[in-house]
Amino acid sequence: MVCATAIVFQLLASNPANAQVAGLNTLSLLKMPSSARTAALGVNYLSVYSPYDLNVGLDNPSLVYSEYNNRLAFNYTGLFAGSNFGSVAYGRDFKGLGSFLFGFHFNSYGRFDAYDEREVSEGTFYASDVALSVAWGLKVDSNFSIGASFRPVLSQYESYTAFAFALNVAGSYVSDNKRFAATIQARNIGAQIATFDGTAEKLPFDLSASLSYKTTNAPFRLFFAMDQLTQWNLKYVDPLNPETHYDPYTGQELPKPWYDGIAAFMDRFARHCALGIEADIRNAFFVRIGYRFRQTAEMSAEDRTNINLSGFSYGFGLRTKKFEFSFARRNYHLGQAPNYLSLAFKL
Repeated sequence: MVCATAIVFQLLASNPANAQVAGLNTLSLLKMPSSARTAALGVNYLSVYSPYDLNVGLDNPSLVYSEYNNRLAFNYTGLFAGSNFGSVAYGRDFKGLGSFLFGFHFNSYGRFDAYDEREVSEGTFYASDVALSVAWGLKVDSNFSIGASFRPVLSQYESYTAFAFALNVAGSYVSDNKRFAATIQARNIGAQIATFDGTAEKLPFDLSASLSYKTTNAPFRLFFAMDQLTQWNLKYVDPLNPETHYDPYTGQELPKPWYDGIAAFMDRFARHCALGIEADIRNAFFVRIGYRFRQTAEMSAEDRTNINLSGFSYGFGLRTKKFEFSFARRNYHLGQAPNYLSLAFKL
């Protein structure tokens, strides 16, 4: 897992492309974290042995287990300005075929005022995305498992409609003692079938790697993930604020200090990374903290202290014999921090 990730990054580092990811894709519902646990740890999906947490398999199909059978999970997130996001998942095991997880996802952007070109009111309209998902997981042996999930997605914005298919494929390794787990996953492979205005937009494809490790003598589980492995440079370059500086008298480009290249490398590397830690208290109460440098770099306000800690996320969870509840809060920027709620139980 680590070697494969290093090889990919070595290849990408030699690519001089300077494109950005943000704003180049459609159907953002496909890349939103499904559960409070995932959001609290700051990652896109979890790689962890957790055979009773359906939300792990909802984002990572290679960890859909037979223990999911006849279990149900609900997730809800209050987003910005009245919009909200949520999902429902149900697990079922079919002997000989593998384990399946069926899900329904929605993203409601709320109600908007409609006006014509003369600014005459034409009432209101709604905008939303909905998606179905079927995830399948199969254990190859005691350590390795594979999985895939298929998602048809429908977007309805006023009178404009788009439809797409997306496929996720993943492979995971779980150690014999269940303390270490690692996953490589290609997410959102697919295309639009029907478009808003005749122009096909790209889905938010992401090749990523994730791992977790449970410490031996302490109740902590550590998480580390790297996303967007097919594109090395994720930094947005503002054309109105170029990084290159020129001498005001001669107009010649000023030389950069020797450490500038090292700083640029570390900045680009860190934008791919996410870190998380989960404290497990008697397997009944959980405290979670996560951090994404890229979110901090992109959402921090200039000339201000980052007082709301954009890029940081946190939450807690409670597990009993009958149900599991999780809460998370993810700081996107100075003005908004949505709350995530998850509830799972066995029928």
